[in-house]
Amino acid sequence: MSAKAELHALIDRFAEGSVLVVGDLALDEFLTGVTERISREGPVLILRHEHTRQVPGGAANAAYNFAKLGAKVTMVGVVGEDLQAQALRNILAEAGIDVSGLVVDPTRPTITKTRIAAHSRQSVTQQVVRIDRKSDEPLSLDLQAQLSEQIATYAAANAALVCSDYLEGTFTDKTIAATLNHSRTIVDTHAGLERYQGAYLFTPNLPEAELAAGFAIRSDDDLNRAGAELLHRTGAKYILITRGEEGMSLFGVDGTRRDIPAFNRTQVFDVTGAGDTVVAALTLALIAGGDAYQAAILGNLAASIVVRQFGTATTDVATLHSHLEELEWTFL
Repeated sequence: MSAKAELHALIDRFAEGSVLVVGDLALDEFLTGVTERISREGPVLILRHEHTRQVPGGAANAAYNFAKLGAKVTMVGVVGEDLQAQALRNILAEAGIDVSGLVVDPTRPTITKTRIAAHSRQSVTQQVVRIDRKSDEPLSLDLQAQLSEQIATYAAANAALVCSDYLEGTFTDKTIAATLNHSRTIVDTHAGLERYQGAYLFTPNLPEAELAAGFAIRSDDDLNRAGAELLHRTGAKYILITRGEEGMSLFGVDGTRRDIPAFNRTQVFDVTGAGDTVVAALTLALIAGGDAYQAAILGNLAASIVVRQFGTATTDVATLHSHLEELEWTFL
């Protein structure tokens, strides 16, 4: 079987995968309106509302990406007792995601990011302001215990556990310890990689890798040093550093480095949520029996598809098959 045929076979098995996603859930709202005039009450625009769109954000977007690729997904995280929580539950449930692992904290709002955009009759739509709803209060010990129990309840039944850490407070020492009991814990965090000591694989982007390593990555030697340093600090089997238009570099605990070029450098319109797409395709490829290099290739391919679209986007197996077949790159 050719290298490309092996990748096609892995994609075909994505639907057999089962994943537990743990993380900071959020609801992304997009309110759009047409500009009518300047208010008499103050120097602000008056918009006539046209439509509102709600999509999963944060760790919820990670779970959504898995579901769109056909996997069985269970979500564990914290939501409030509000309309935003209900909207998020509905969106996830409609995608086939099991939301029975969500923990409710009535004292805090569900994390919600509301983007208000405006346009005139002839102009393009532009974001005017963003309103964030969230709590900066740390999780109570009781909530930490509930989360840890939910993680323990669902982890064993899933082939992989993904930590989607947006630094919003879900991951404490107690909840992190619960996630690390799984043999295939994959971590996507904006900072603090060393907190997840012993996880299977990490997926930092270049700025996150520089922050974790403690130095700027300006040369190939710097990149090698960072890969080795992060493997040492985390005790991971693999570190996958995503490097934007430079592609990705996969570092193994055995001292290997495999580079994957960016499959799409010209049609990049929006990288929002692309990291979640990488993690979803990569994880499902590992579950399907692929090695870390094959998994990284498919993660890279999936990201190259979603960045062609504006806003948070997902892809599916049919589109992956199509783009893989068209891919002109000698790999493996």
